[in-house]
Amino acid sequence: MLTHPMPDPVAFSLGPLHVHWYGLMYVLAFAMFLALGRVRIKQAHIAARGWKKEDLDDMLFYGMLGVIIGGRLGEVFFYQPARFMADPVAIFKVWEGGMSFHGGFLGVLVAMALWARKARRNLLDVYDFIAPLVPLGYAAGRMGNFINAELPGRVADASLPWAMLWPGVQGPRHPSPLYQMIVDGLVVFVLLWMYARKERPRLAVGAMFTLLYGCARFFTEYFRVPDWQISVAGLPVTSGQMLSLPMIIGGVAMLVWAYRSGAVSETPSTAYSRPAHTK
Repeated sequence: MLTHPMPDPVAFSLGPLHVHWYGLMYVLAFAMFLALGRVRIKQAHIAARGWKKEDLDDMLFYGMLGVIIGGRLGEVFFYQPARFMADPVAIFKVWEGGMSFHGGFLGVLVAMALWARKARRNLLDVYDFIAPLVPLGYAAGRMGNFINAELPGRVADASLPWAMLWPGVQGPRHPSPLYQMIVDGLVVFVLLWMYARKERPRLAVGAMFTLLYGCARFFTEYFRVPDWQISVAGLPVTSGQMLSLPMIIGGVAMLVWAYRSGAVSETPSTAYSRPAHTK
């Protein structure tokens, strides 16, 4: 049996400024977005669509806003409304942790819709491009949760070699942030990156990410102490599973649509070309 190492959540200090590991994980996530994006734009089928390094820098700015604002608001409305109603100022204390992936996901979709309009690109093409760049950043965020000793797992059998004594809770636990880092992050990344290496119909890559993450998250929720749960047909369903179900259903529907339509991605000029007059 293991014991949580309980590292200092503050990585280092610069005078009165304390830099937290959780914040550094977000910096790492954004850095990996740029690094993977630069690899992706060199892939032949992506380069043919006119993607450039400048697009990455621009999207990163929009994406950062979407992740931080959406992730924090998702935490407020999906998971801890009572806490933030009692202390509204805590909403802005992002460095203390407490970000919702599902909220960040919605925030990024809104941000990418705004960027797509500005860049004159089809939103579905933007989603296909960025989807493989997301899972490793998610994995970094889960490592931040682990360092902060957040999201304790359910009680584990003491004979499990990696069962862990967790701060603030009794008994050996599943290290659920590490499970989610590996399954929801690393495994989804490998599968999606391999799938996205070839030309796919429009929205297929984005749909595959939505489906893979939804399934992975639904599975790993079984090892995590839920924020809240309900009973469906006599079976307990956690908050994370409730939020992942629409992703699973939507991912399947989008994947079917993508392959039935057979549409392909376009360059900005063809995506927004229109006849001079309509009839």
